[in-house]
Amino acid sequence: MEFKQLRSFIEVVHRGGFTQAAITLHISQSAVSKQVAQLEQDIGQPLLERQGSQLLLTAAGRIVLERGEALLRQRQELQSELDDLSQMARGELRLGLPLLGSDALFAGLFAEYRRRHPNISIQLLEGGSRMVEQAVRSGELELGGSLTPSDPAFDYQPFCNEPLEALLPASHPLAGQADVALAQLADTPFLLYQRSFVLNDRLLSACQQEGFTPREGGRSGQADFLAALVAAGQGVVLLPAIVARALERPGVVRLPLRAPEHLRWDIAFIWRRGAYLSRAAQAWLALLRERDEA
Repeated sequence: MEFKQLRSFIEVVHRGGFTQAAITLHISQSAVSKQVAQLEQDIGQPLLERQGSQLLLTAAGRIVLERGEALLRQRQELQSELDDLSQMARGELRLGLPLLGSDALFAGLFAEYRRRHPNISIQLLEGGSRMVEQAVRSGELELGGSLTPSDPAFDYQPFCNEPLEALLPASHPLAGQADVALAQLADTPFLLYQRSFVLNDRLLSACQQEGFTPREGGRSGQADFLAALVAAGQGVVLLPAIVARALERPGVVRLPLRAPEHLRWDIAFIWRRGAYLSRAAQAWLALLRERDEA
């Protein structure tokens, strides 16, 4: 049994198939299939079975997935500790960032980190909070930017807490107001995020507390595309203020949102509770604290 075989098997499970696993691992699909087949041969039992277009774990597969993830985490933590012996002369930061707001919030921080630590390679993953949390939990990421978690499996360092604002078509009846309440949008289609975004759940919950279920007008993980849909008159999108400000354009009106206090974009950087944090990760967290104190 080899680590590369375990990694291929775990990626196939997490990505839902051999094709996506191959893209993630930057190897051919046939290489992924070969490594998984070799792992099954070494173990002497099938780990996956097909049911239509779905791949399902066998009983042995569930055991190998759980233990394999733990082994890969321990291997990475060992490498991180050894890297630290060289005082950051080399090493790797495996970092997850939210899709929303990364350009406004993290481009400058990323550049400053690279300036201070040029020998640290950075592996980035961008996605919604669910994707980032899963990647941190499995050990694929050491740190991840996510909405502040309630899961006790994570420790975290707060980073920002932004109110939401509404982007409305300029032709919308409410476009001339100074601000807008969530309940006033009950008859307007909502443009939502991809399903991996926990912010969707908060939005839907807040709408239900106001007495309505929003009508879905479309979904995307790309804020630019959502703003373009607003300009085309397809609905309203609620975005963090720092993101919404950058998306104003002809045909779009930005209004502050009067909403429950809990309906905010509160980003924190999370890591597995009790996990060893490399010096590379600690240096990233320290840089974030400097930003907050400036």
